[in-house]
Amino acid sequence: MPGTDSISRIVVIGAGSWGTTAAALLAPHVETVLWARRGELAEAISADRRNPDYLPHVELPPELRATAGLETAVPDAEAVVMAVPSHGFREVFTRVAPLIEEGAIVVSLTKGIEQGTMATMTGVVSDVAPELPPARVGVLTGPNLAGEIAAGQPTAAVAAFPEPREARLVQELFMGPSFRVYTNQDVIGCELAGSLKNVMAIAAGMSDGLGFGDNTRATLITRALAELTRLGMARGGRPETFAGLAGTGDLIATCCSSQSRNHRVGVALAKGRSLEDVVAEMRMVAEGVKTTRSVLDMAAASDVEMPIAEHVGKVLYEGVHPREAVLSLMTREARAEGERP
Repeated sequence: MPGTDSISRIVVIGAGSWGTTAAALLAPHVETVLWARRGELAEAISADRRNPDYLPHVELPPELRATAGLETAVPDAEAVVMAVPSHGFREVFTRVAPLIEEGAIVVSLTKGIEQGTMATMTGVVSDVAPELPPARVGVLTGPNLAGEIAAGQPTAAVAAFPEPREARLVQELFMGPSFRVYTNQDVIGCELAGSLKNVMAIAAGMSDGLGFGDNTRATLITRALAELTRLGMARGGRPETFAGLAGTGDLIATCCSSQSRNHRVGVALAKGRSLEDVVAEMRMVAEGVKTTRSVLDMAAASDVEMPIAEHVGKVLYEGVHPREAVLSLMTREARAEGERP
């Protein structure tokens, strides 16, 4: 039953690459249902044991069941795992919330900030379903490139919940031979770290696309970490969170990997592609494209200066060329390291 110390049925909402991978991690150990928005995708996953749209080369566990029916997927689930992009999160969760069993855990895999409200995804959950106990709403985050995890490559993640009990439950659910899970109680810090790093990954992609080397990338990642830590702490996060897997770990993975959608956006922009063309040809969502505006709004509201994020915003929304943005960053007033900008 929901609310006990074990979970026997889970629904994963969202059949993109990360949602499908998460479901594949869970299915061999616990009854898992994967919800896909499109019926034809759910049918293909169930029939062929593959996700032809997002993970075509990965064979999925035979135990995994997919469906396009929320009404059959969500009831009786003791954990609801949300893997929906941030711009559609509220709409989908509004449909999911009335179906959630009393006492069920809600886990967000989404790394984004809602435009307009500046809410994290657990904030959206609380807004849509205030009756859900806050202690049972949390996140799973970290350096989690779906393709590598689906291929069985070793990595780690953080399960962040307000209370240790729920964090340990999620830790036990996802822990496996190649997927190590740590626990954390700093939910807001983990969420903000995972969201803010997407903006910084666009900047790293622009640097790589312009042909700059390892020194430039290392400098950018280091200063990006300082930026996301400042804003994260201003919004209630703990400094140690940003030095861990949710912060430094995820930032390095996303800023250095060609598998990162946000990094690929930055590379394409640096090579002269328009944002509209880049986004239009991407099957999966690059969260940083939408999150940048929310991050800048949040930084302004918190009186935190974020020069890298500001310059990413100028490229995305004002048409500034990436080279001009990078040069502008490099010619800012010199300061002492650690000094507030």
